[in-house]
Amino acid sequence: MAAVGSGTPHAVYVWEAPVRLWHWVMVVAMFTLAVTGYFIGSPLPSVGGEASEHFLMGYIRFVHFSAGYIFAIFFALRIYWAFVGNRYAREIFLVPLKLFSPSWWRGLVNQGLYYGFMKREGGRYMGHNPLAMAAMFFMYVLGTVFMICSGFALYGEGTGAGSWAHRWFTSWVMPWIGDSQAVHTWHHLGMWYLIVFAIVHMYMVVREDVFSKETVISTMINGWRVPKP
Repeated sequence: MAAVGSGTPHAVYVWEAPVRLWHWVMVVAMFTLAVTGYFIGSPLPSVGGEASEHFLMGYIRFVHFSAGYIFAIFFALRIYWAFVGNRYAREIFLVPLKLFSPSWWRGLVNQGLYYGFMKREGGRYMGHNPLAMAAMFFMYVLGTVFMICSGFALYGEGTGAGSWAHRWFTSWVMPWIGDSQAVHTWHHLGMWYLIVFAIVHMYMVVREDVFSKETVISTMINGWRVPKP
């Protein structure tokens, strides 16, 4: 816990407004993408009548593509803010460098034991603890990069050769993974990978908010990490 000269703990401004905005936009975008992506992978039963009167799947695809654009744009803005924001804004991107730090590994093991109810006390961290940093990087950051690349590769199939999506993504993602069906399968599995991350993430923040001596959930609302009475 950060302290003033007298040793009294005080509030610390951790999550800046752009980081908080990115977090909540991503929550909505990921939920929208997961729901619409599920129905794209498992379409609703067809109905009789004129096709123009039943454009439900078309609307679902439109919402999915729109949420995908928002998802990718805000992730790019989050990378930008890692360079211009405070030190907490770049923590989740620095994990590859932390892998060479013995103290970081000790903190990660300690937090793992703490979350597993095998230790009474965890470490004191203002931003992400080492275990949260690892989860954010290996599950969220890498998972998001894969979903953006594979998603726009599939999008480029529809827009056709010559489109920006086809040139920037389809042209190399398809040969790298295999074929269109393989990309569809891995993109679908990637959705479940991020869903597992979201469940783990919610468990970690709720548990930490309940058992730690500082606020966690409210910090992502107002930005301040405050000692609990």
